[in-house]
Amino acid sequence: MSGMSGCPGAGEPADRAARVALTWLAEPGNRTVWTLVQQAGAPAALDRLLDGDIPDARLRSAVTARLRSGDPRRVAEIALRRADRLGARLVVPADGEWPTRVDDLATLELDAGGYVNQDTRPPLCFWVRGAPALGETLERSVAIVGARASTAYGRHVTTDMAYSISGKGWTVVSGGAFGIDTAAHRGALAADGRTMAILACGVDRPYPAGNSAMFDRIAERGLLVSEWPIGAAPFRHRFLIRNRVIAAITAGTVVVEAAARSGATQTMSRVLALGRPAMVVPGPVTSATSVGCHEILRGHPYARVVTSATDVLEEVGRIGEYLADPPRGPEHRRDSLDEESALIMESLPSRGARTPEELAVDARLSLRTVLRRLSLLEMAELVVRTGDGFALSPGQRPIRHSGE
Repeated sequence: MSGMSGCPGAGEPADRAARVALTWLAEPGNRTVWTLVQQAGAPAALDRLLDGDIPDARLRSAVTARLRSGDPRRVAEIALRRADRLGARLVVPADGEWPTRVDDLATLELDAGGYVNQDTRPPLCFWVRGAPALGETLERSVAIVGARASTAYGRHVTTDMAYSISGKGWTVVSGGAFGIDTAAHRGALAADGRTMAILACGVDRPYPAGNSAMFDRIAERGLLVSEWPIGAAPFRHRFLIRNRVIAAITAGTVVVEAAARSGATQTMSRVLALGRPAMVVPGPVTSATSVGCHEILRGHPYARVVTSATDVLEEVGRIGEYLADPPRGPEHRRDSLDEESALIMESLPSRGARTPEELAVDARLSLRTVLRRLSLLEMAELVVRTGDGFALSPGQRPIRHSGE
């Protein structure tokens, strides 16, 4: 679906201003507000909220309380002017750069209590800082999320994975937090690739402040994106609301380190509910920071283990685009030996030589077969002829079964 393209005045100045006012009045994702906008357009939905003409008593009370702190239309006007001075822009569903994947949130239903699990509808608008087009940047994108209190292992895996994914032309998306999020953004930046931080506050005040230099680099090379108006504070519940967008807006999500109950595992519940590729980096079984990762793998048959960027791209890329060979150990010339030659090599001692007759007995082969195979092994420089028979060539070890 394409959001509000069919609503009266969609994308016009009045529509844009009304969407800003609505996201100030009610938190993004509110299903009542979204439904009203779908049915009548943003300006009409705003009028109904201001008139109290809504059946949702909880929303009505929230709007009444919010109106005590300002006029939503005036707030929207100020926010749009401030965004213009900041170099930020408002993107709405009627715009060509709208990321259409996020519209899948219209059908997201979760079997969990709480308003954050009920109000999961698509955004009304996005505030964007950065030059690239939002939708185009997200066409080939992967989210990487995880623990703030990450370990050196988690940060190393994340940085390496983000660097390689970005190097293949994919956008790395995360939330800008300390820990795994920071490692993901920095890995992409190190590869001179694109990265996007989806924030739970205004794009003029990205959180945490300790990552301000990183956010500046992201705004220069990629995008800072938020549903909340300019000046919005990073309240705790907004991170949980934001996570549904991370899940919906990308081609797939990777979680690297997560506690049993965390924002990262909450994000993955939305990824799985949307049917997006859900990828998990396993950690040490003794690590508390990987408990959530392992629970996802145990509880969801569609979650996939990934250990490298190649694994990730194989999950999200086009069919056959990133096929990888299965991992193999070091290869030796002896690996391609036929079964009879391998039996003869097994029968040769590490020191000294054996006659063809002795080899025939140990290998349980006919003498004729042994002589023929010994000639081929000699030509391959795997065995040498001696005065006492045949021996392993210098540098060759005897073949032993893995159980020996």
